Amino acid sequence: MKLTHFSITNYRSITTAHKISLHSTTILIGKNNEGKSNILKGLNTAMHVLDRRGLGPSNRNLRNSRYRNIDDRYYYWERDFPVSLRGRSSGTQTIFALDFELEPEEILSFQEVVGSKINGFLPMEIRIGRDNQPIIKIKNKRGAGATILNKKINKITSFIAGNIEFNYIPTIRTDSDTLDVVRTMLSRQLKQLEDNDDYLKAIDTIRILQEPLLRDLENQLMEPLKEFLPNLVEVKISIPETERRVALRNDFEVIIDDGTATELAYKGDGVKNLAALSMLKSRTGPSGASIIAIEEPESHLHPGAIHQLNDVICALGENHQVIITTHNPLFVDRNDVKSNIIVDMGKAVSAKNIESIRNVMGIKASDNLVNANYVLIVEGAEDVIAFKAMLPRLSRKLGKAIANNLFVIEEIGGAGNLSYKASLLRNSLCKYHCFLDNDEAGNKAVRKALEDGLIATNNYTLTNCQGFNESEFEDCINPEVYKKAVEDEFGFSLDNPKFKGNKKWSERIKRAAVDQGKAWDNKLESSIKYTVAKCIQDSKSDCLHSHHKNSIESLVSYLENSVVI
Repeated sequence: MKLTHFSITNYRSITTAHKISLHSTTILIGKNNEGKSNILKGLNTAMHVLDRRGLGPSNRNLRNSRYRNIDDRYYYWERDFPVSLRGRSSGTQTIFALDFELEPEEILSFQEVVGSKINGFLPMEIRIGRDNQPIIKIKNKRGAGATILNKKINKITSFIAGNIEFNYIPTIRTDSDTLDVVRTMLSRQLKQLEDNDDYLKAIDTIRILQEPLLRDLENQLMEPLKEFLPNLVEVKISIPETERRVALRNDFEVIIDDGTATELAYKGDGVKNLAALSMLKSRTGPSGASIIAIEEPESHLHPGAIHQLNDVICALGENHQVIITTHNPLFVDRNDVKSNIIVDMGKAVSAKNIESIRNVMGIKASDNLVNANYVLIVEGAEDVIAFKAMLPRLSRKLGKAIANNLFVIEEIGGAGNLSYKASLLRNSLCKYHCFLDNDEAGNKAVRKALEDGLIATNNYTLTNCQGFNESEFEDCINPEVYKKAVEDEFGFSLDNPKFKGNKKWSERIKRAAVDQGKAWDNKLESSIKYTVAKCIQDSKSDCLHSHHKNSIESLVSYLENSVVI
C-alpha cells in the first residue's frame, strides 16, 4: 500500500494544498514561514487519526464515524484553523484527504477483512471542526456502494492502520523525539514475539509469579482503608495483560561507541539524527509499507554529515515513502523534478522545472546554467570546443539539448578543480557528469570527489585506451583529423616514430616535437591542443579513433539516458 496524493484545506497557514503527488521520495521546498512544516504536521495529524481510529479498541462502538476529541497535541481548532477564516458561518472545518493505492494482494486482503470489493484505490477524507471531533468517510464516492463502505469505516481504518506505518520526525528534535523513534521501532520489533508460544508462556509465568505479591498488597491496603470506608468490600490490584506486554517492549538503552561508549541520549544532535534515520532505514512495516516524514533533515548537522544523511534518505526511499522539508539544495531531486513540491502563499504545487526550484530557494545560477539541468564537466577550454562539435554528431538527442541550453559543457581548468566545480553545480541544482584524462591528476581528482561525496561511480568517465597505462582525450581522436594542421602551423610531422607507442598523447607529441627540433613548454602544448579542437570543430566526421573510442561511446550512451529534453 502507498499514499499517492494528500490534500489539506484550512490548516494553519495552508488554505488550499490540493492533491499533492507523493513519490518514493518527495521534497517540500519553499521560503521560511510558507507552510512546508505545516503540510507535514497536517499529514501527521491525519495519519494519527486513522491509526487511532483503526487500532483504538475504545472507538469500535462509537456511532457515525465520530469519536472523542483528538489529542490536542495533534489538533486543536482554536490553534490550527486559520484565524482569518474563523468568522465564517460555514466552511469552518479542517479537511484532510488521503488517496491510498493497494497492491493486488492487498485488494484481496481488503475484501476479506472489510467484506467489500474495491478497485485498488481507497480515497479517505477526515474533517475536524470546532468540536475537535474527527469525522472519517470515504471520499468522492456516491450511491449505495459509498453508503455500505462508510458503514464499515471502522474496519477500513483498521485495515489501513494495520498495513501502513507512519513516522514523523519534527525539525526541533529533542532527546525524547529521537528516543521515541527508537522506542517505537523497538516496540514494533518485540511485538512480533507475542505470536510466539514460548514467549506467551514466559509472560504467563511472570503473571503467576506476580499474583501472590499483588494479593499481599491488596491485603495491606484493605485494613487501613476499611477504617475510613466501613462499607469497603474489596481492594483489587491488577496489571492488565496488554500493559504487561507493553512494559516488556518499552524499556531500553542504546549505547553508541564511536570511540567513547555513551548512551544515545547524551550524544550530539547530529549523531541522534543519523541514528534515528539509520534505524528507520532498516525497518520494515507489517507488509513492507511505510511513510517517513522528516522536517529539515539537515538541522544540527555539519556539511560532511549532510552528505551522509542524503545517502541514508536515498536508501530509505528504496523501501519506504519519504517526505522531507528542506532549505538545502543537496536534497532536491534533479532526476524527477515533479517530486519537488513548491510551497508558496499557502499553496503547494509540483515544480515544473529546475528554474522554478532555483527561484524559490534563492539560488542564483550563472547565465549559462539558468536553463540547464545537466552539465558535462571537462578539463580545459579545448575540450569544450571539441565536445560541443562531436556530441551532436554522435547523438541527435544531445545535439538538441545543447542547442536548447538544457545540456551545457563546462571546463574546470585542470582536474584538480573537480571537487570545487562539483560543489558549485550541486548548489546550483544541476546534475553533472565529469570526463577526465586517465592520468595521475585525473585519478587523484576522482578519488577526492568520491571521498567528499560530490560524485558517485556513475558520475564520471575516464579516458580508456587499450594498451595504455595513461591516456588523454586526444588519444581518442583519429590523428588524421589534425596532423596536417599541426604540421602546417607548428612545423613538425606526426608521422615521426616518436609519436607512436602507448604513452599518453601529451608525452608522445612532446617527444615528436622535441625530436624535430622544437622547444617544448606548456604554452606550445596548449596551442596544439587548441588546434586539435578546432580541427574537430571543422570536421564533418565523428573524429574518433577506431581503436580508442570506447570511453567516448560509453559517455555518449550514459548521457543519452540521463539528459532530459
